[in-house]
Parts: sequence; C-alpha cells; structure tokens
Amino acid sequence: MDNHTGQEDFVLLGFLIGCNAKILVAVVLLAIYLLTLLGNMSVLLIIAITTRLHTPMYFFLANLSLLDFAFSTVTVPSFLRNLLSGIQTISFAGCMAQSYFYFFLSTVEYFLLTCMSYDRYVAICNPLRYPAIMNSHVCVQVVLFCWVGGFCSVFYPTLIITRLSYCKSNVIDHFFCDSEPLLKLSCTDTRLIQLVTFLLSSLVILCSLVLTVISYAYIVSAILRIPTGAGRKKAFNTCAAHLTLFLMSTAVSILLYVIPSEKSSLGARKIPALLSSIVNPFLSPFIYTLRNDLFQGVLVEIFGQGKAVMAQKLQKLLVNHV
Repeated sequence: MDNHTGQEDFVLLGFLIGCNAKILVAVVLLAIYLLTLLGNMSVLLIIAITTRLHTPMYFFLANLSLLDFAFSTVTVPSFLRNLLSGIQTISFAGCMAQSYFYFFLSTVEYFLLTCMSYDRYVAICNPLRYPAIMNSHVCVQVVLFCWVGGFCSVFYPTLIITRLSYCKSNVIDHFFCDSEPLLKLSCTDTRLIQLVTFLLSSLVILCSLVLTVISYAYIVSAILRIPTGAGRKKAFNTCAAHLTLFLMSTAVSILLYVIPSEKSSLGARKIPALLSSIVNPFLSPFIYTLRNDLFQGVLVEIFGQGKAVMAQKLQKLLVNHV
C-alpha cells in the first residue's frame, strides 16, 4: 500500500472481548441506542407540537436533541454490526465520513451548549429584555452559526487526513474511526495535522468552557440576589440540566482531545469515547425532562389526554358491543 488509494478497507479492532460477552454488550448497546432515538425524537416531537415550548430555550434544546440523535447514529450502528456479525471492516470512504461527522457533530454540540449558557444568562440576569435580545431571528442565526462553524472547523483537518498515506497497517485500535489511532497508521509525517487537531480541539473546548464559566458566574451572582428560596430554586432548575450536560461533555472531551495522547494509551481512550458517543446522548433527554417542571407538565398533559382518548374509544367500543 503506497497511499490511501490502495487502501480499500480498514479493520476496526473494537474491544477485545469473548463471543458471549459480545452478545451481551450488543444487546445492552442496542437497548441504549433505541432508547436514545426514542428519547431524543420524543423531545423533538413534543417541542414541535406544544406552543408553550416555542421559546428560545426549547428551540436550542430541539437542536441539541437532533444532534444527539445524529451523533449516536454515526458510531453505534457500525459498532453493533461489528459485534453481532463479526464484520469489522469499514471502507476508506466510510471511515473518513464517520470520522468527519463524529467531530463535526461534537463541535456543533460545544458551540450550541455555549450559546445555551448565554441564553440562560440573559433569561436570569436580564429577564425584562430577554424577548427582545433572544428573538426568533437571533436564535436562528445563532443555530446557523453553530452548524456552519462546526462544519468549517473540522473540514480542513479531515481533508488533510484523507490525503495521508496509510501503509503501516489497516487495523484501527478503536470501535470507530477516531483521528488519533487513524493517524498512527500513516507512514506520512503527521506532526502538522496532530498539532492542528490539538489546537483546534483545545480552542473549541477551552473557549466554550471559559465562556460558559463567565456566563454562570453572572448567573450565580444573580440567583444569590433573589430574596426568596423558591425563586432561587426555580432559577437554578432552569440552568441545572444544561450545566450537567456541559460538564459531562467537557470532562470526556478534555480526556480525549486536550490531554496529549502520549500521556494516555489508545486503549484508555475507548471508554471516554464510548461515554461521549453512546451514554451522553442517551442521558441528555432524560436529564432535561427530569429537571424541567414545564416539560414535565407538558408530558403529564399529553399522557393524560392520551388516556382520556383511549378511555373514550374503549367506552364507545363497549357500548357498540352491548
């Protein structure tokens, strides 16, 4: 193999576990994936059909659910196929596409979570001006910036990776096409792309962290000035879900992409990557619904109406039968 044009397939090594363990892992993974799809699509549908939820906060949450839906789909079906069928190969084009969309969606999520922290800052610190500042036009522009910014920031590193020569091996020591194990297979000098990847990852994650910390410093200061305990609790609950998700994503990503790879083996990167691509998207809709009184109220109404409709249909059925 002189270059990538001669490399038709890569082999994803995944986790070195026995056949029985693979079946168990696949069943658990499939259940989590289906619940992830169900949870995030339910959040999207409920926000779409409920007029009370047509606010900036829930507009951002709908985009976050769409991101989590897509993000888990990038890696999980491929991993499930590897576990159940034993087919561990992935084409060169498929590998590059998987790597690109993984980092593209990750970057968009960081941009979106950072913008959501600003939304919470305006809602709590400037509640009277909130409708004017976070109007629909601004919200659409912010979301477009997140998607376009994610696309542009990941495009150049991925383009460089596709032009590298892969002649050392075709076995990727991971369960998806992560950039670090992929670069280790190249016989080309990868110091430049590693530096670019490290700087971009650090810039996205650390800038998001700094901006979010600044927003929450103002938020905490404003919450402490609220005279009543009930008011402080209500204000804190509007931020708790977002802050939880941001800290979870940041902790995993710092372990993966900010700490230099020389300080952590490739095997140690698999668990944080698994949390990032599978567990976080699964927990996201549950964290938001469990910590949000308005969303819980909407769910109760929807299920209550559903029960009432079913009761009416059952009553009509019984009357017609009699």
